[in-house]
Amino acid sequence: MNPELVPVDRPHEECGVFGVYASGRDVARLTFFALYALQHRGQESAGIATCDGQYAYQHKDMGLVVQVFNEQALSRLDGHLAIGHTRYSTTGGLKLINAQPYLIETLQGPLGLAHNGNLTNALEVRYRLLKRGVGLTSTSDSEMITQIIAAPADVWSEGVPDEPSDDHWVNQIRAFMYMAEGAYSLALLTRDAIYAVRDPLGLRPLCIGRLDDESGYVVASESCALATIGASYVRDVAPGEIVRLDASGVTAYTGRPPTRPRAMCVFEYVYFARPDSLLDNQFIHDARQNLGRQLAIEAPVDADIVIPVPDSATPAAIGYSLESGIPFTEGLMKNRYIGRTFIQPDDSLRKQGVQLKFNALRHNLEGKRVVLVDDSIVRGNTCGPLVKLMRDNGATEVHVRVSSPPVRHPCFMGVDMATHKELIANRLDIDGICQHVGADSLDYLSLPGMLKAIGRGAKSGGYCTACFSGEYPIEIPEWLLSEDRSKFLFEGQWSGA
Repeated sequence: MNPELVPVDRPHEECGVFGVYASGRDVARLTFFALYALQHRGQESAGIATCDGQYAYQHKDMGLVVQVFNEQALSRLDGHLAIGHTRYSTTGGLKLINAQPYLIETLQGPLGLAHNGNLTNALEVRYRLLKRGVGLTSTSDSEMITQIIAAPADVWSEGVPDEPSDDHWVNQIRAFMYMAEGAYSLALLTRDAIYAVRDPLGLRPLCIGRLDDESGYVVASESCALATIGASYVRDVAPGEIVRLDASGVTAYTGRPPTRPRAMCVFEYVYFARPDSLLDNQFIHDARQNLGRQLAIEAPVDADIVIPVPDSATPAAIGYSLESGIPFTEGLMKNRYIGRTFIQPDDSLRKQGVQLKFNALRHNLEGKRVVLVDDSIVRGNTCGPLVKLMRDNGATEVHVRVSSPPVRHPCFMGVDMATHKELIANRLDIDGICQHVGADSLDYLSLPGMLKAIGRGAKSGGYCTACFSGEYPIEIPEWLLSEDRSKFLFEGQWSGA
């Protein structure tokens, strides 16, 4: 995706992971379609690794899932086990060498890994690996995780309970979990099984599904991938749990028991997850409608129509309309594929900015007082052009309503949320943001209101709200707070371990 083509005012997606054990099925094809359903979680690279019980096979490249794979590529991926990954870079740059899955050979056979999240102690981990003589080919913490799990478990045995499992890989994974800090949902490929792993805080989502023909089981970042391949939702992987998928079905192990409350990323509900995904016992679409309803209660306004910033804010706008009684309609049409081209616009097109991505429905806007509902404002570089676009197409008033609180703090757990100085709500108060975007009024959903709205249908509760509140569920090391983190990685300025 070309970042210069259109203004970007969203936290960038995390990653999508998938794993499947299915005897007698074309697991590469199943994984392809599952990744297609998870494409919204990352558009930079995609990859699949498979195993036939002896040999492992892999194909990955930069681009969208449909650009990376074709029939010829899929035909070479033999086996009955597979993992897949679609990536947006957080730790590590936009390079093929950082694309996943990672696949290496060990004494116990192949080991492949697909990772969603970020290790907050990645610098310490990197130092320990390099000190031990492990060569690293990338800047990705996912490669480091692969190397840790491949190493003898006793190398990283500090704090691990002396209760070894009969399963070699469970012991390896458990040792990693006691060493790692931060966010990780993993799908691991071995010679005999698929393993799914979730960090003790449950920061990133991961669920288990069963194929409808009962040929096997799958794990996926989101349940929307299950229906696409003919699988039914079984349950979420619990925080701190290791799950094995093999010929015997599903076997669960205790990895690293949680010692703190669950801290599921609340932005999954606001923006990341697909609306048809089931998360914590409720559909994302329903949760987003509840956010819109609560927003209408907290921030009412006299207006003629409610319109969303498509597509992610549509459910919240519907909720706002239902609660306020103001009619919902479309006012912006999204050019969904313009952001996927690598062709540079010329100067005259670039000056049009947001109009490359959105077109206004003048007939719906002319002479109307508009409530424009968005799910978030991050850098503040899209909302202003959208307000102007609606005014240019006849709207008499534009009142911006945001179905989440102001984003004032960056994320260090697997989301590219920008730095403190890039976040507009960190620099300006709400009145200042309103003036910056040129709206007649602007208001956000409160943090208690957001949690109330999400909690209406939730099963477990417990969310990470750090990007709004600044209260991180884990300690954030000093190097991550730096505006230039790369110098710590490449100049050896980390002083621990």
